[in-house]
Amino acid sequence: MRVCDLIDKKSPFISLEFFPPKEKDAWPGFFDVVEKLKELAPLFASVTYGAGGGTQDNTLEIATRMKRDHGIEPITHLTSVGASAKRLDDFLLKLREANIENVLALRGDPPRGVEDFDFDKQEFRHATDVIEFISKRYPEMCVGGAAYPEPHFESPSIQSDLEMVNLKVQKGAKFLVTQLFFDNRLYFDYVERLKQMGSEVPVIPGILPIMSLKSAKFILSLCGAAIPGKFLSALEKAHEEGGDEAVYSLGMEYAIKQSQELLDGGAPGVHLYTLNRAKACLDIGRNLKIEERLERE
Repeated sequence: MRVCDLIDKKSPFISLEFFPPKEKDAWPGFFDVVEKLKELAPLFASVTYGAGGGTQDNTLEIATRMKRDHGIEPITHLTSVGASAKRLDDFLLKLREANIENVLALRGDPPRGVEDFDFDKQEFRHATDVIEFISKRYPEMCVGGAAYPEPHFESPSIQSDLEMVNLKVQKGAKFLVTQLFFDNRLYFDYVERLKQMGSEVPVIPGILPIMSLKSAKFILSLCGAAIPGKFLSALEKAHEEGGDEAVYSLGMEYAIKQSQELLDGGAPGVHLYTLNRAKACLDIGRNLKIEERLERE
């Protein structure tokens, strides 16, 4: 089913993000996690896509099995890096054959080991180019885009970042999923500013549950998101006094509170970055008051 049709019918919701394990011998454990997380009744699960199409086949196979064997509606990531019209057509036709109707179009990161990679020399330079391509040639597909409540590190300004995201909507994006963030004020301000620009599509906030101080700092170094000072100090103090177990407890408390505030404030759902682990997402999902809001509405 098309996720953009499901969002209006089943908000508020939980959705999930997975990345394809590189080695096939890790797949049984991966699908065990997928099965465990079915408890949360996710509206959809996105499956990431390697730079330059490095894990394209894995993305397709995992998404197919997720839908066929586990009953979870998949969204496949699709990047412009290394893409050509033929490669996009080949991938999208395979999605059609697998009855997968949802794509999250991204620019993607430079291929590993390639110095001075020039995005301007790509056939598809931006995510907007991929969104436009899919929207015109595969109108049955529900296409989404990425959004950045904290501006993308390559953006010259907040306004230019908003304009680029607004262009994604104009080119055909039917929903947006945000990069992770920890200050809900950024999200609500971002959504309001997009609305003022004419973008009325659902903006799904991305939530990263912090499970250890080391992993948190590593992940944040990759995406550029900032942890509020008081929260970071509390995490560091927790680590000093109780190690990773204390950090995990504090991280879950923060993620649950952040997610509930987003839902109560009108976010259509929360998108949990699973890191291919079940426990943290289950701890968050079991503590969210989603059903109560659905009953009130």
